[in-house]
Amino acid sequence: MTPTLMAILGFAMWTLLLSVTIAMTRTVLVMRGRKAANEFSPTGEDVGGFSRRLARAHANCYENLPIVIGVLLVAILAGNSAMADRYALWILYARIFQSAVHMASTSIPAVYLRFMFYGAQIVLLTLIAVKSFGG
Repeated sequence: MTPTLMAILGFAMWTLLLSVTIAMTRTVLVMRGRKAANEFSPTGEDVGGFSRRLARAHANCYENLPIVIGVLLVAILAGNSAMADRYALWILYARIFQSAVHMASTSIPAVYLRFMFYGAQIVLLTLIAVKSFGG
């Protein structure tokens, strides 16, 4: 499997892991009788700070997953696999670190750090897209 395909799969699996974490958190609360299964807010704010941050990190992943898949698949189809392979795993690593920081804190330094990881993804995806377009 190429690094680009590994990055696509990794991004999807990271998103899935966050989904499973949300489901497990909610299942524990239901099983302990703390919440009814139909009482959860999709934003997670009703469960606590970490749950809210987890829900936002998850939402941010699925909001960006189509962009990552689109750019990386176009790079492959346009014959730009070498460049995509060079940067794709860095996009995945930046996403994981962004999510981890998001779940850990919403302090101002954490927000800046999270934005730095997001910015790295945007720069690399833009670079791959421009080169794949022929630029």
